[in-house]
Amino acid sequence: MARPLRIEYPGAFYHVTCRGNGRAKIFFNDEDRQKFLMMLEESLEIYQVLLNAFILMDNHFHLLVQTQRANLSEFMRRFNISYTGWFNYRHGHSGHLYQGRYKAFLIDADNYLLEVSRYLHLNSVRARRFRSLDYQTQWQHAKKYQWSSLPWYISSKRVADFIEYDMILEMVGGRRRYKSFILDGLKHDIDNPFEKVQNQVILGDDEFIASIKSKYIDGSLREQPSYRNLMVELIEPEVVIDCIAKTLGIEREDLQRRYANSDVRGIVCDMLHKYSGLTQPEIGKLLGGIDYTGVSKLRIRLRRRMLSNKQVSASYEQTEAKLRELSSFEI
Repeated sequence: MARPLRIEYPGAFYHVTCRGNGRAKIFFNDEDRQKFLMMLEESLEIYQVLLNAFILMDNHFHLLVQTQRANLSEFMRRFNISYTGWFNYRHGHSGHLYQGRYKAFLIDADNYLLEVSRYLHLNSVRARRFRSLDYQTQWQHAKKYQWSSLPWYISSKRVADFIEYDMILEMVGGRRRYKSFILDGLKHDIDNPFEKVQNQVILGDDEFIASIKSKYIDGSLREQPSYRNLMVELIEPEVVIDCIAKTLGIEREDLQRRYANSDVRGIVCDMLHKYSGLTQPEIGKLLGGIDYTGVSKLRIRLRRRMLSNKQVSASYEQTEAKLRELSSFEI
């Protein structure tokens, strides 16, 4: 049987899943799950993939992602190899961890992203032992299941920097309404949205499917626009740093000093990640040798400061406006 076509383009949304070889476990304990999420976060950074939702079960996982650079295959190859290597070393195994290639469905975000996120988040109560329980009991289990992004979706007190919540929450009207949306799915025992998948890879309305088929399935791939022309034009890190220094009226050397203004250093970290495609370890080296965690903390603090301090937010927007002039990047 022919393998499904991998359709990749900048800005595409996918539901991705992998199952253990022979349905065997891919997580033996919480240490495995924590390592999996750490490696996932690292791969998201490297390939600039956005994670909208996830759930980890004993013998499989589900991810809801958006690729900014038409690179799903590269991202999943690197990530799966990394975790397989660690898992086999940790548990004295060898050979394949997963059952064949990962499965990925291209999603029409406007019409199915919200529905897919709900189906994914309810995976923890889809096992046979939960089917006879009432929906309120199922809900109590689902919201407490810690190896899912659902707890972070329904409570602002629990947020993770590597998950993009906003798009899905805005679709439904915020956390409270998302909770009601999930409860409604339990109460009415929603259908599996992937039963509507066409061509083995696409979940969308007729217009979306027709558009994708015309571009990537029916026609010759040689006739399609080059992905390179659609992707972000990256800017050299040195150019980004010079642009920030000039825009904010700061000496370039000050941006790389360990004890410089943390708001400004946070802006530098975010812009180097966004416009130069650098990973957090690479950014840390440019900023005087700070580690991965230090870079992450600067970026998290920056986001919080932008919410409470208009001057910091203005500096960020001013800097980004200048960098957009140098790049084909579009928000």
